[in-house]
Formats: sequence, structure tokens, C-alpha cells
Amino acid sequence: MRLYLIALQFLTVIPLPLRLRWEENDLGRSMALFPLVGLTIGGLLAGADLLLAPYLPRPVADLLLVVLLAGVTGALHHDGLADVCDGLAARGAKERFLAVMKDSRIGAVGVVGLVLGLLLKYEALLALAPEVKGRALLLFPTVARFAQVQMTVGSRRARSDGLGAACIAGAGIPQFVAAYATTLAAAYLLLGTRGLACCLVLYLVTWGIRRWSHRRLDGVTGDVIGCASELNEIICLLVIVGMFHGVTV
Repeated sequence: MRLYLIALQFLTVIPLPLRLRWEENDLGRSMALFPLVGLTIGGLLAGADLLLAPYLPRPVADLLLVVLLAGVTGALHHDGLADVCDGLAARGAKERFLAVMKDSRIGAVGVVGLVLGLLLKYEALLALAPEVKGRALLLFPTVARFAQVQMTVGSRRARSDGLGAACIAGAGIPQFVAAYATTLAAAYLLLGTRGLACCLVLYLVTWGIRRWSHRRLDGVTGDVIGCASELNEIICLLVIVGMFHGVTV
């Protein structure tokens, strides 16, 4: 329970009734429970959707779900998406890329990437078949939190400080196995074999992002991990839309 609360505190802004004392490497060890936090976030989204659907038009309700997701997570991973987009637009070596990502200011390319990401997420939610929407709302935050584990375990640190370094320090194979088992079980229970196929697609996408980050930056950073999480949310929703387009479930 303690590690779950640490993961919940790190990944969301949900207030807790108690103060947790973190020890060295606790954040990395808590990554085994990141998908459970994703399910928690998904449960909040699914619950909000049930409350909003009877009273609001579908486009308005889905936009509020995007707002709720950003609010619950403190827009932590949106910042990573924007920073990576700015880094990609910068010319120069690894040091230039890292310096641009660390800059607290957001550039034009970062704004464009962030807006496009939010629009894709919104449109994908809007396109979900009503029969599968609740299950998709539970799944897509879950797989995205596993992507953070996949990006972290076994990776090198692109810089010695920051959240990426803190996660890498305590995360290992046991955390990866536990997190992936939880993710696969959730995917199968929610969407059957289609859920497992979706997980496979996302695993390959995340592997590609991780490989690119190691080649371009000699490791991963918190921004790259956050960017991978956002891309996993978007791609997961798009894959589910494609899988169930025109299919009666």
C-alpha cells in the first residue's frame, strides 16, 4: 500500500490524508504499481463519463474528460511532450537537446506538438464506440503508465539529475515484470485478445522511442519518459478506435 501511495502521489495531484516519508529508491520500486495508478486514473475518467453523459452532449463531455485527465495528473507528462518537441526542433548535439528540454520556457514547436497531442486525444475519445468507451477509458491511462516503466527499467541516465534519474535508480526487472503482468491482465479483461494486441503495438512503439532516446541522448530523461507516456495514451486510443470501428461489441 505504501508504494502504491508513493506512485499515486508522484503521478497525480490527488491529495492524500497522510504524509509519506520517502526512502532512497522508493520511487523506482513503486514503478511496479504504476499501472494500478493508471487504472485508478481510468476509473476516475470512467466515473466522470457516467456522470456527464446524461447531461452534456458527447463532444462537451469528452473535452471535459481531457481537461480532467490533465488536471488529475498536473499536466506532468504534457510538459514532457512539449519539451521533447522543442528539443527536436533545436539544432545541435546532445547537450543542445538537453539544454532546450531543461529550459522552463516552451517554444513554438512545443506549443504545436502539445496542441496536436490534445486534439488527437480528444478526437480519439469522441470517435470511440459507446459500447467500448468505458473500457477504453480504463485501459489507456494504464498502458501509458506501463510505458513509463518500460522506458525506465534498464535504461541509462541521459543526465545525472531530474525525475528520470530518480526513477532509474530504484527500478529493476521485478518492477518491470509486475507492471507488465498487471497491464496485460487489465488489457485482456477489458478488451480480450484485442487488448493484448494493443499492448503489443504499444510495446513496440515504446521500444522504438527508447532506442531513439539512447541513440540521440545516450539515455533517457524525465521529459522523454513523459513524452512516451503521452504518445502511448494517444496511440492506444487510436488503436482501439481502429479495432472497433464499425464492429458491434
